[in-house]
Amino acid sequence: MGGGLYETSLPQGPQKRTKLQQESQKSFPAELLELVGSEGDFQQKLAEAILQEKKDFTVNVHIATSLPLPSERDHLRPQIDMIVFMIDIKNKYSLKNVEDSLAYVDAKFFLGKVCFLVTGVGRVNCCSVDMNAVWKLGENYCSPVLFCELELEGTRVATAQRLLRMLQICAGYVPGVSALYFSTLMTTFSS
Repeated sequence: MGGGLYETSLPQGPQKRTKLQQESQKSFPAELLELVGSEGDFQQKLAEAILQEKKDFTVNVHIATSLPLPSERDHLRPQIDMIVFMIDIKNKYSLKNVEDSLAYVDAKFFLGKVCFLVTGVGRVNCCSVDMNAVWKLGENYCSPVLFCELELEGTRVATAQRLLRMLQICAGYVPGVSALYFSTLMTTFSS
């Protein structure tokens, strides 16, 4: 099965959406993965990698620079199954953007449907973000913190596969494993 990709620009003014790719199968609902962050090009490449992966469920990826999403299309927006907050370690505003966006997330999402994706880990010498603050976000919101380097295609593909597996659990496709249980395992092993 395939999926769709929507790009959203939210800085100011009306929401802009461009349909880049969409395949759907009417017998199954599409699972929606929300990528939130100011990563720009790498956010787009990660979304494309997620859609190119082989999967047995339909996935739509929505890209947003920040939350909240504009409310004028709320009635058309499908349910979001998982939110990935992207933090670029070389951009100090990236962490602030995520912290500000967290206030708009319903508390139920922190029961296993949110993760923090820290990008740029190959450039630790250019780090502008306090890594203790990132770890604290994961702790405070009981959500896993993942690290990757999206510039490298192999790592981007591996990250896409990992996020898809997490989405599969969040959407209830893995028998015996709930998003809450999975989140508990992730935070236990990352400590």
